[in-house]
Amino acid sequence: MKNNLKLSISFLLFLPLSIQIQAQQLTAYERLPAEVLAVNPPSSRVSGEPGEMQIVDRSCSSLPRAEVRRRMVDIAVQEWAYFGLSVEDMTSINESELSPRDANGRRRYSRPGFEEAARVADSIAGYWSAAPDSSWILAKQNQNWQRDGLGARWRDFWSAAFVSWVACESGLGEMNEFSRAIAHHTYIDQAILARDGIGSSAAYIAFDVGEAEINPGDLLCRGSRPEYSNLEQRRGHLGEGARTHCDIVVAVDEAAGEIKAIGGNVKASVRLKIFPASKDIGDYFSPAPYAGRQIFAHLQLQADPIEENALNNSPTLQNLESLLSTIIPNRTLASRSSN
Repeated sequence: MKNNLKLSISFLLFLPLSIQIQAQQLTAYERLPAEVLAVNPPSSRVSGEPGEMQIVDRSCSSLPRAEVRRRMVDIAVQEWAYFGLSVEDMTSINESELSPRDANGRRRYSRPGFEEAARVADSIAGYWSAAPDSSWILAKQNQNWQRDGLGARWRDFWSAAFVSWVACESGLGEMNEFSRAIAHHTYIDQAILARDGIGSSAAYIAFDVGEAEINPGDLLCRGSRPEYSNLEQRRGHLGEGARTHCDIVVAVDEAAGEIKAIGGNVKASVRLKIFPASKDIGDYFSPAPYAGRQIFAHLQLQADPIEENALNNSPTLQNLESLLSTIIPNRTLASRSSN
């Protein structure tokens, strides 16, 4: 498996990250043993086969805030590797590439192949276990599997469930710290209220883009329905449903003008995104608009910062030994070495 991974990733070294990098078939990387990274895999939280799957464990750990930031990164990176190390480069993509549509203007949704859908089914189901009141979602998905087979697309978007599970395993076990939910807007609103002085125990506080320093372990969020530009616009809708999405920051590279973040249900997978970033908005290095979209909320974890390239220091990438520098090349270093 490791040799196949090396061949796939080495090939990517000769391509700009912006050129169809997500199309390369990278080998999935198994999760690390618990003695290397102490995480209960999401699949352990459910039982039964697809079509009859049930949530059996909703427990979450509570850890000192000093440990949470690094665990947010390390756990997200491990899941990214488990789903195949795919990358979505937002620095040069256009809107039609990001949201392809058919001849009738309907959005075309990605779905994994049959074997991959079967492999990750219990992991995605396990993500849902971290969100309260989510049993009905798995019940509906069981109906999908019974009707359409194991390759059936997930009926409900699972990106918020992914973030909720990562937070749960990272040590944010209390809801007053992080309001785990089936939709991102729930914990976005919690962070906005914390910013406004309501909810002093909240782990995340919301800032407008460019208003505060971004560190690995923070969350970057955008809105699509409605399309929010700043926190004030969301303040007018607190408590109301909204189609939003958040990703977990894993690396900040100011010299290269990039922020890397990992999210769930990104083209039906866990993917790493590369956002363009600069100091053009506000006083701090922050994500810039891309492909007709923009980040409207920076949720800052209330914990001491860690190194900017926590991605490459994660146990998962460290375990790849000599492949470390080839997985996600540091573009700043790469450009210098080629001169």
